[in-house]
Amino acid sequence: MSSGRGLMANSSQFTLEGKPFRILGGSIHYFRVPKAHWEDRLLKMKACGLNTLTTYVPWNLHEPERGMFNFQDQLDLKAYICLAAKLGLWVIVRPGPYICAEWDLGGLPSWLLQDKHMQLRTTYPGFVSAVNAYFDKLIPLIKHLMFQGGGPIIAVQVENEYGSYAKDDKYMAFIKNCLLSRGITELLLTSDNWEGLKCGGVEEALKTVNLQRLSFGAIQYLSDMQPQRPLMVMEYWSGWFDVWGENHHIFQADDMLAVVSEILERGVSINLYMFHGGASFGFMNGAMDFGTYKSQVNSYDYDAPLSEAGDYTPKYHVLRTLFSQYHSEPLPDVPSLQKRSAYHPVDVQQYLCLWDTLRFADKQLKSEKPINMENLPVNNNNGQSYGYTLYETTITSGGTLHSMNNIRDRALVFVDRQPVGSLNYKTQELTIPDGKRERTLTLLVENCGRVNYGKALDNQRKGLVGDITLNNAPLRDFTIYCLDMRPSFMKRLSSAPWKSVPHKPSFPGFFQATLHVEESPGDTFLNMSDWGKGVVLINGQNLGRHWFIGPQHYLYVPGPWLRRGENQIIVFEEHKSEEKLVFAENPDHGKTIDVYKLPFCTLL
Repeated sequence: MSSGRGLMANSSQFTLEGKPFRILGGSIHYFRVPKAHWEDRLLKMKACGLNTLTTYVPWNLHEPERGMFNFQDQLDLKAYICLAAKLGLWVIVRPGPYICAEWDLGGLPSWLLQDKHMQLRTTYPGFVSAVNAYFDKLIPLIKHLMFQGGGPIIAVQVENEYGSYAKDDKYMAFIKNCLLSRGITELLLTSDNWEGLKCGGVEEALKTVNLQRLSFGAIQYLSDMQPQRPLMVMEYWSGWFDVWGENHHIFQADDMLAVVSEILERGVSINLYMFHGGASFGFMNGAMDFGTYKSQVNSYDYDAPLSEAGDYTPKYHVLRTLFSQYHSEPLPDVPSLQKRSAYHPVDVQQYLCLWDTLRFADKQLKSEKPINMENLPVNNNNGQSYGYTLYETTITSGGTLHSMNNIRDRALVFVDRQPVGSLNYKTQELTIPDGKRERTLTLLVENCGRVNYGKALDNQRKGLVGDITLNNAPLRDFTIYCLDMRPSFMKRLSSAPWKSVPHKPSFPGFFQATLHVEESPGDTFLNMSDWGKGVVLINGQNLGRHWFIGPQHYLYVPGPWLRRGENQIIVFEEHKSEEKLVFAENPDHGKTIDVYKLPFCTLL
């Protein structure tokens, strides 16, 4: 895009090409937005008056199995950065390896947890070697897109919010060297919340701060730490994420505008996190655990200036007016909204009982003791990353079934394939009905999402992570099935013995419908508010989870994932089905709660 001196931080103001420069940034994650929509979202960013795109890079998508890398199609990071350059945006890359982002395990691959001694985000040799192998692939892809090579990347972030983790004082220097030794020459940044600033940072990298309100003096604190250096809010939280069982978080436009205005008036650079959130499709949502485990929803709407489906919000318009004051030329026109459709309801026509699908699993595994997901000998011995795992064993009596707090994260329990209850973090005991003959005990265990922030990262193995007992005796001799809903498994289900939906279907089960699209497909939402709990796939693409406890009841269906003609919809349902699938143009977020009225500590 240019040549000469890149982004410099040698005085109280950034310079770019030797001229004063204010970063007006926004975060849009390429992995949360269908590739066909990238340009639309970036044009809307440009029209809002932003000059810089920031994005995380999710290691667990790019290296789903050890040594198997994917930077193609939806994960074509190079194409995304080049598109930003074409549209006149600078880029700040945040390559991790840890990214937080309300993303499973903060973007770290689950196969790292196969090592029972693994210490994530430290200089533990097993982690160091994995990071080196990953960066050997990643950094060459983006190196030639740096400013010094004529590309749009003006800065690179070193790790992410390490001050809030801080388990190894040598780790940040290691990550910095990973970047420098592979040829990264642009400005290096670190990013921490106001408490993390105390332990965060690394020598020769500019510290930046993450915040939503100014009442804690974080910017002044940052200024005192780095006198005569530019100030930047790397993450100005424009909204907040949602967890299952709680209300949808909102952040009023007027409250947001007041803070952003003051940040700009003080001469501080800013990056809106998020400018557009998109969706955590499939099983990629993260979780919180600060004493209580809380799984995050798939929608990453975030109450951001652009909605989950890319619509303008009141925040967008007030920000555009504000940012226009920091440009000498008029802003580009606002792009038209893309096509949206509320398709007619479709009948659920076919049904497949869960038990009839087990023979289509990758393989039937035998083990004396329970094996956690990550250590199952599947997926080229990389273990199971996501979804459900089914464990079966034989019992000869009833009594008290105790999870010993070894179920991660929920389990439906069956005796002779009839439901008898569920176990989770709160419910760890269940009474098994008496019986004298041998019976089959089944536990269908769901990984609801790995924690993405905090000190519990090393303890995110899923499935059965230890013994469970019946009348205080550990259960043994398990048959284990991997039900990760991967495309290969779903494809095999096409040859399964699907039947017409019975009047009273048994659960869990798979339900199939066909959506006919006669014109060019548009984005839509699938209203799952009358269903129970499960997963929805359209044309093999995993949209994510639905759960009657909310707050999310509407799943975003990108138009590019549909096609003219027939579209296959499969719902895996644990509890309760309906006769039809219903679509809507827009989601209903239900009850809301204003994050600005919550104590700050509840947001971290």
